[in-house]
Amino acid sequence: FCKEKKIPCLGISDTSNLCGALEFAENISKVGTQPIIGTQIYFKFEDTTGLLPLIALNENGYKRIIELSSRSYLENDALSDPHLDVKELLIDTEGVSLLSGTIQGLFGKLFEKGRLDEISKLYRSLSSKFNDNFYLEIQRHGDQNEIAFEKFNLEQSLKIQIPIIATNEVYYLTPDMHEAHDALTCIGSKTYVNEKNRIKYSNQHYFKSNEEMSKLFSDLPEALENNFNLPFKCNFRPQFSKPVLPNISSEKGGSADEILKKDSLDGLKEKFQKVFKIEENNLKTDDKFLKYKDRLDHELKIIIEMKYPSYFLIVS
Repeated sequence: FCKEKKIPCLGISDTSNLCGALEFAENISKVGTQPIIGTQIYFKFEDTTGLLPLIALNENGYKRIIELSSRSYLENDALSDPHLDVKELLIDTEGVSLLSGTIQGLFGKLFEKGRLDEISKLYRSLSSKFNDNFYLEIQRHGDQNEIAFEKFNLEQSLKIQIPIIATNEVYYLTPDMHEAHDALTCIGSKTYVNEKNRIKYSNQHYFKSNEEMSKLFSDLPEALENNFNLPFKCNFRPQFSKPVLPNISSEKGGSADEILKKDSLDGLKEKFQKVFKIEENNLKTDDKFLKYKDRLDHELKIIIEMKYPSYFLIVS
């Protein structure tokens, strides 16, 4: 899709993880599209929990959002969904950009509860920490309460001097996929298409073109400008790396390679004595043993070339 449409840059924000980041970055980079790596994490403010998107601007920012994502799982009891306290966002902001999220996100939920003063205070705190890397998202999908939330965010932007950004939450590529996505949403929430009281999104969550976004936000040129400029702040993408494996060695036994060779051969000899009842003295002339030893040597050669002996020894 990126190749066909000549997309200059594209962002991903998996929910509660960064599982798609590496594969996404590798694939779209090959066709000349700049990947922008983010994640959506559940944050809790008092009795309300909701998603907030975080974007990595550089390697430090990437490490920070990975840390936050991991901690959202590790620092909760096994019964809770992964989440963090919203105060965590104020601790280390270097290399991270924060967006205010959708009407279904944390601030959207607080807005629907009428907690406007608390949102305003949080906006001020986040703005003072993130400076111009905190954006208020303006979205126009036609979802419920979106217009009222937009009006509130525009007022806050003027009042607190927080930049706005035009965003479109993409769930599918083309408008004709809306019906299938709606059915998928029902499967995910264990409801039915014909139920009235269920999660339902408008048919505007497709990948909009530059022209469509420009037309949709023609009255807010500064929001489009920030949308256009954000990729210039991002200069990082994850790369494939060799596995970081622990090393095991012994002064008596020699290197990990030698220990693995010795242990494996001893194990093979032991099995031959138990299974085939062939004594060790006779193994060197036994055709069956020599065939197995050739296979073992071949396997060991591959394991040693891949630098895995320490791993096998630790597991054993």
